[in-house]
This record gives sequence, structure tokens and C-alpha cells, in this order.
Amino acid sequence: MTASQSQAATSPQSTWISPSAATVREQIYRLLRAWGMSEMQATKSADVMVDTDLSGVDSHGVSMLMDYNKSRLSGRLNLHAEPRVVRDHGVTALLDADAGLGHAAAVMGMEMAIERARVHGIGLVCVRNSHHFGAAGYYVRMAASQGLIGLCTSSTRSINTVPTRGTVPVLGTNPIAFAAPASRNPPFVLDMATSSVAANKVKVYELRGDPIPAGWVTDENAQAVTDSTQAMDILVRRPKELGGGLAPLGGTPEMSSHKGYGLAMMVHILAGTLSGSSFSPIRTRTQRPEDPDNLGHFFLVIDPAVFRDPEDFREDLDQVIDILCATPTADPAQKVLVHGEPEEQCRATRRVNGIPLPPALADHVKKLCEQAQVPYLLG
Repeated sequence: MTASQSQAATSPQSTWISPSAATVREQIYRLLRAWGMSEMQATKSADVMVDTDLSGVDSHGVSMLMDYNKSRLSGRLNLHAEPRVVRDHGVTALLDADAGLGHAAAVMGMEMAIERARVHGIGLVCVRNSHHFGAAGYYVRMAASQGLIGLCTSSTRSINTVPTRGTVPVLGTNPIAFAAPASRNPPFVLDMATSSVAANKVKVYELRGDPIPAGWVTDENAQAVTDSTQAMDILVRRPKELGGGLAPLGGTPEMSSHKGYGLAMMVHILAGTLSGSSFSPIRTRTQRPEDPDNLGHFFLVIDPAVFRDPEDFREDLDQVIDILCATPTADPAQKVLVHGEPEEQCRATRRVNGIPLPPALADHVKKLCEQAQVPYLLG
């Protein structure tokens, strides 16, 4: 039994805490401010992070605080970053995130893409010199909430995904998010990694002491790993050259992992190569602990109104969603869902019941609060 599994055995679900979203947001905000982060950066970051937890994407919200703390202690993270426009060609723009945490720069990038789409029918903004920006789905929902179509991709810092036919990780999880507005239904929101799973989800399983599904992670012998601590060792705590890592979407060549591999490359080309940001295997050859990650983000927004009546667009999408949800199922208790629906349901539940946090995560946050000399608010 691993240490995390042992903790889970003595820490049942009843020992979890469920603070309100407002409390979680305030805790994140106070920590970021105590670290010296600017008001703007702390506010935007806390807003995105708590919304991510509300949506059930537990891998990209408050659980990221430990990682952000490491980045700021190493000097890699610019706590006083001021994102700025470095190129502007009307429909398009390029932002420099000033080596700050990615949330504020990403919000700014999506807002600029939305503004351009309102004027020109389409807006495209890239961000360079950024850090982790949370869940990509947050940003495309910004567009959908205003009746627009949004697409977002991001390059990644981590090197954890093995390309098809390879044995050593070269790529990251390289996420794609897409959203489109409907009228009667919530917007369609796709938010996915191009790897078999997001690496941070493996971290969440380790925090909970749960095994991971077979097929997410393979070892150096291409064998499936189900122990979450062993998986995190492979992904995070041992040299990459020893082999093993996440599989591309599809899992194996027989199950079309080359498609996930290709999508991962598309994501990096749009978010990383186009913006002038780094490719992690190249950057890490010379990167010092204090050097920024130089990640890139890509935001594309389309106004349906330039093609057709926007109400007709939303009504057509409603009909598509209705047909999908009415599809006969093998299990009557398991209806067909559309992307974005589980997160919408989770937000409704967690707004009422709070955000569930396992004891291990709560302890980590408490230690950060003690180190930063800010009140621990979660329990």
C-alpha cells in the first residue's frame, strides 16, 4: 500500500471539507497577495481558479497553489507582471504576458479577441512569455457567454506525453478548448487534453489516494500503470530519459494514438510556434531555475452574425443538442451528454454544497498559509 493509499484508508470522504466558492476564492486571493502578486494578477487568477474548481476540474484550481509557490520561490514567476500588446493588426494581436501567471494575460487575450470579433467578425490573439493559465475551458466560455464562438489552445511547460512509436516523453498535454452558444441549452463547451488525460488529474488521484484507470500512464516497458503514486513518479519525480509517461489521445497505435499526437502538434504550432513561445524539450536544455516558462496561448473568436442571423445559429445548435441528448442509451440511467453539461451540473451543485477538498490538499494549503502568514480560511 502506498502512502497516499494509506492516507485514504484513514481519511474517508467524511473527513473532506467543502468550503464555499467565495471562501476558496478569498483564500486563493489572500495567498497570492501575500506572495507579493499585484492586485490585478491576484484578482484575475483567483477568479479563474475558483471557477475551475466549481466546474469540477479539480486538477487546475486551488490544487495548483503548491506548483505556483514553487515557481515564485525559484524566481521564475514575475509577481508584478503587466501584460502588454506588442503587435496589433486590427483583427489580430500579440500580447507579452511579462512572465506572469497566465490567468490575467489569458483573460486579457480573450477579451481582446472578443472585441475584435465584434468589430471585424473574427478576432485572433496570441500570448507569449506566459505561465500556466488554468483550464482552457474558462476562456472559451467567456466568448460563448456573449453569443460568440471561441477556440483556445495552449503550449505546456511539462514534458510528459510520449509520441506515437516513441518511448520517451517529448510533448505536454497540449489542451484544446472550444465553445459555441445555444439558446435553450447551455453552451457546447469542449475542454480536452490531447494526451490520454491531463497530468494534473493524475495528481488529484494521488491526493485522494485512488488508483488511476489503466491506459492513462505507461511505464518504461510500455506497461499500464494504475498506482497513482507510481504514475506521478514517472510523470514528475524521476528523470524523463528513463522513459514512460502519458499516452497521446487514443492510447495505442491500434486505437489511433497518432490522431492525438497530431492534435498535440497542431496545438503547439498555434499556441507556441505562432506566438514565438518555447518548445519545452528545447527550452529545458539551457533553462535555469529562475528562467520563465515562456508558454504561449492562442485565442480565436468568431461572431456567427457575420455568417447568418445569430438567433438562427443558436436555435440550430439547440436542435442538434436536443437530438444528441435524446439518443437511445444502453443504460437508461446514463443518458447521452454533450460537452459542457457535466461541468454545468457540477457548478450548480458546488455553488450550493461547496467545493469538496480532500484532507491532503487542505493540509497543503494550510501549510502555505502558515508560511505566508495569512489566515487559513478553508476549515
